[in-house]
Formats: sequence, C-alpha cells, structure tokens
Amino acid sequence: MEAGSINKASPNGSADKTGHSEEEPPEKATVLQKDIGLLSGISLIVGTMIGSGIFISPKSVLLYSGAVGPCLLIWTACGVLSTLGALCYAELGTMITKSGAEYSYLIEAFGSLVGYLYSWTTVMVLKPSSFAIITLSFAEYASAPFYPDCTPPLVVIKCLSAAAIVLITGVNCLSVKLARYVQNFFTAAKLIIIAVIVVAGIVLMAQGNTENLSNAFEGSTTSFGAIGLAFYNGLWAYDGWNQLNFITEELKNPYRNLPLAIIIGIPLVTVCYVLVNIAYFTVMTPSELLSSPAVAVTFGDRVLYPVAWLVPLFVAFSTFGSANGSCFTAGRLSYVAGREGHMVKILSYISLKRYTPMPALLFNGILAIFYIMPSDINTLINYFSFAQWAFYGLTALSLIVMRFTRKEFDRPVKVPVFIAGIVALVSIYLVLAPIIDKPEWEYLYCTIFIFGGLILYFPLVYWKAKWTRKIMRPITMHLQLLMEVVPPEKTK
Repeated sequence: MEAGSINKASPNGSADKTGHSEEEPPEKATVLQKDIGLLSGISLIVGTMIGSGIFISPKSVLLYSGAVGPCLLIWTACGVLSTLGALCYAELGTMITKSGAEYSYLIEAFGSLVGYLYSWTTVMVLKPSSFAIITLSFAEYASAPFYPDCTPPLVVIKCLSAAAIVLITGVNCLSVKLARYVQNFFTAAKLIIIAVIVVAGIVLMAQGNTENLSNAFEGSTTSFGAIGLAFYNGLWAYDGWNQLNFITEELKNPYRNLPLAIIIGIPLVTVCYVLVNIAYFTVMTPSELLSSPAVAVTFGDRVLYPVAWLVPLFVAFSTFGSANGSCFTAGRLSYVAGREGHMVKILSYISLKRYTPMPALLFNGILAIFYIMPSDINTLINYFSFAQWAFYGLTALSLIVMRFTRKEFDRPVKVPVFIAGIVALVSIYLVLAPIIDKPEWEYLYCTIFIFGGLILYFPLVYWKAKWTRKIMRPITMHLQLLMEVVPPEKTK
C-alpha cells in the first residue's frame, strides 16, 4: 500500500472474535466483484465492437478492394482474423486470470518494462482518445435532428460529447450493475437496427434488386498494398474483440464464460457486418456508396421513409453503447496498472461503498475531455493505431513464448500455436503497411512518445525514488478522503 493511504474503516458496533460486527453483517471484501455473467460478457464484446463504423463509412474497404465481391470477402476475412486473435486471448485469459488484457500477459511473458510501455501508451493516449472520438460521433448524430438544414456547430458537438463523457463516467463510477444494464440495453438497440437493415436488404433482394451483386469481382484490385489497406480499415471496424480480457477478474466463471462469450460474440458481429454490407449494395451502387457521407442514413432515406429518422437515432444509441464499453474497460486497465505500480497508486483504489474503480474511471474521463478539444482527433487515432497493432502482435507472441517459459501454467483453453503465429505476422504487416505506403513524421513522433515513457519509468517505477513518495503521500490521502476510496484487499 502506498504510504499515507487510509485503510478501510471498521464497521460500527462491537466486534466478535472473528472481527465481524455483532450489529451489522460482514461486509464484502473491497475488491472488484464478480458481477459479469455470460450475457453481459457477450454484450460487452458486441457492444464495443459495433460502434459507428459499420453505419457511417464501410466505404474504406470498398475503396481499396475495388469491387463488391472482394469487399464482402475482406469483411468476412477480417472477422475470421479477429476470431483467431480472440482465441489466442481466450487461452491467455484463462491461463492468467488477471484483468488488464495485454498488460497482464506482456508483463508475464516479457517483464515489467514492456508491460509499462503498453500501459503508458494505452492509458495516456489510446483508451481516452478512443473514448473521446466515439462520443464525438455520438454527439454528431444526436445533434443532427436539431440542425436539419446545416451541419451542427462544432462547439455544440464538443459540449454534447463532453456531457456524454461525464454521464458515462458517472454511471460507471456509481455501479457496475448499472453500467452492465446500460451496456446490455444499447447492445440490444444496435442489434435491432442491424436486424431492420438486414431484413430490408433481404426483402429487396427477393424483389430482384441484385444488380450490384452480379459481376461482383469486376474492377477488383490486385495490388498487394491496396488489399492490405482494405484489411487495415476492416480490422479497425472489428476492433474491440479483446475487451472482455480487461475485466477477467470480474467475470463469473471466467474459464467457461470468457471463451464462450468470444466464440458467440465475434462470429455474431462478423455475420452482422457482412449482411449489412450486402443490404447496402441492394440499394446503392459502389460509386453511390463511396460518395455517401453516412451509408446507413442514405440507406434509411431510400428504404425506410417515412421512418428514416430511426437510423440516426439508433446510430446515436450504438455509439453511446460503444462509448460505455470503452469507458468500462479503460478504467480496469488504469486500475491494474496502478495496482502493479506502473501508475500512481490512487488509480488502483476502489470505492468503499460502490466497489467500482472510481479514481481510474475519473482519470480516463478527464483525459477524454481533454482529447475532444483538438480540432483533428481522427489524425491522432490514425497515427497511434499502428501502436495498437504492435501490442496485439506482441501479445500473440507472448502466447508462443509462454508455451516454453511457463509450461507449468494450467491452460483450460489451448489453441494451436500456429494461430498465434498467424496473428503475430498479420500484426507485423498492419504495423508496417501504413508506414511503408505513406511515410509520415507523425509515426516517428508517436514512437518517440511511446519510448519517452522510459523517462518516468526508471525514477518512478524501477528505482522508486523516495521524493516521489513524499509528494504523492498527501495527495493520495486527500483524494482518498474526497472520493471515499481504499486500497483493494488482497485475495487468496
């Protein structure tokens, strides 16, 4: 425990020999509770993966693949690759039942330094900026009905985005159960609108609207680089398949529910993505789809009139649910990094009353609000996305490494090692493809930022300088009193 922190207060009333109060029932241990079941686990995976991308701009895959046929094949292949990656995470998550996903696995396989660089990059940039950009998408769709003849003012979008961040962070701080209900509700909402689009597409196909699906491979590209970029954009839409591994410690029966949620959730998203794209092509030619600013809205205007307004409403629901899932898992990463000493200890503290990682959630929310201020956050996300794939590749490699270095670990789920090799090779390609295709100085700046974390690592983590404890002691104590949080109890 960090010096200067306050221990959990004992309950009122006299205590018996076991230390429990005679007037009050024993309290739950101050740790994150195992409240997440199979349905909520599936909802977290599906709800975080399906954000705004499939509704707004599936055109990137079409642009680089060149034709309808290769486009649909790439959407399917991206689902297969995501499933392979998730199977690797199923083995890792049931072998190392700690929250934090990649962070916990990288520490076990490669040591503290690699885990720290992951937490530094993800906690400080990737998670909060992703949270910010999802809420900005939500704000655009939520404000659009109030500005029917023009684009909503930027200040309105950013204020609404900040309000969404505050609301979602507040919900997650208040109760894990409430956050779970929110996730389940909005996941159901996005599956409803996907079902509406898919059924409409099937009806249109039955009526003979299949012109765009005939000669589906005409005009397809054979460029290796272009196909790679199509995969890159498709896999970006599938991102989020690893979300359940961030909360392994809160899963009921993780040995069963973690792999089962992955096996159900990711193929479900794959089927949804492919069928939605087929539905789009029953209404729009490839050129019309490429020119559409928001594909699902164009589809709704042509097919669902006079209830076309349902599409932007449900897209807003979808983005809100995705943002809730992002916030939920981001808080757990900050919590675990604080517990391991790679972030300030206060981030690892838990609300005494609500059993949520309140400091970690608030820290992620505050950073996200800062990230909505720049004018071009999309650029930031694009340049840092190569770092995400570098960590995916390292995590797949960690599975291979631990087959030799951690033979004693129990592996309830064991995948063929070549699957991890495929994921590692794909990750290497996805790291190098954008840099080789279009070299930019920004990639170098991102790399400098990642390794710049070493400036803090050695004095604060490796050497544990005494002056840092003197500075943090009063800050930690005051924050504990303000938020009513305590260090997590150690469990056997």
